[in-house]
Amino acid sequence: MQKIKVGIVGGAGYTGGELIRLLLVHPGVELVFIHSNSNANNPVYSVHTDLFGDTDLVFTSSLEDVIDVVFLCLGHGDSTVFLQKNSFGKEVKIIDLSQDFRLKTTQNPFVYGLPELNRAQIKQANFIANPGCFATAIQLALLPLATEHLLPKSMYINAITGSTGAGQGLSATSHFSWRTNNLSIYKAFTHQHLGEIGQSLSQLQPNEEPKIKLIPERGDFARGIFTSVLFESTISKKELQNLYYQFYETHPFTHFSEKGIHLKQVINTNKCILSIEKHQDDVVITSVIDNLVKGASGQAVQNMNLMFGLDEKTGLNLKASAF
Repeated sequence: MQKIKVGIVGGAGYTGGELIRLLLVHPGVELVFIHSNSNANNPVYSVHTDLFGDTDLVFTSSLEDVIDVVFLCLGHGDSTVFLQKNSFGKEVKIIDLSQDFRLKTTQNPFVYGLPELNRAQIKQANFIANPGCFATAIQLALLPLATEHLLPKSMYINAITGSTGAGQGLSATSHFSWRTNNLSIYKAFTHQHLGEIGQSLSQLQPNEEPKIKLIPERGDFARGIFTSVLFESTISKKELQNLYYQFYETHPFTHFSEKGIHLKQVINTNKCILSIEKHQDDVVITSVIDNLVKGASGQAVQNMNLMFGLDEKTGLNLKASAF
């Protein structure tokens, strides 16, 4: 099998490092270059020290055009600027991990890359906008309801993310002394991922987009997102469970559990695990993912697999770090 030639732009950050870790062991990939202006000519393992002994690749400040796909692991807003200044061959596919192209416009050729929603379109796409981490966890909790037009008019969502969700750059709220033994709310009701969530839900349940009251929180752990969606419904718990089983039956990375779930079940994997609890008319749907894998780089690899006709699980059979 001819290997897919891959380039990475912005390879020094958390998502870039996670992408390198996955692609180095992907059986269908040749990693051609890893771009980073600030680290040019330095070994990749000088930044991503977990890769010491795994690769001798060196960061580069130049772009090679002899590739099949390029991943953009840049900051929000930077992908747009990069593509205005740089170009690749017409046959080169692009997977962008920023939020720059997630909202659909008539001028935007990017397909929204949530496989559980847009698998068929992803297979035919040349440009993919990889979903946000909160957006992934929340949408996977809601898609089965939306497809049956069962979304409530209003819902509360609490979502706790690990410190890697803030990126690699140091800030007051990512500093160890502040983050450890601490918990805080940020961007309550206004988080930037609400736009793409609403867009996807409207795709399945048009003209009935619910009011989402999202409370994001910073957690005292490195990676993962634990999401709780609360609303009222008269549908029985058994009916809800059957709906989720059926919806995700053909999606290899999203699983429904009848038992309570916890974050360590998904850390370092491309899985999302969901569960439902119901008390009278109150329903809570729990969704857990690894923000760097299913919420970012793992989902990007899943999209690449679909775009190139590979089994979407290729290179992503990862076991959770249980301890």
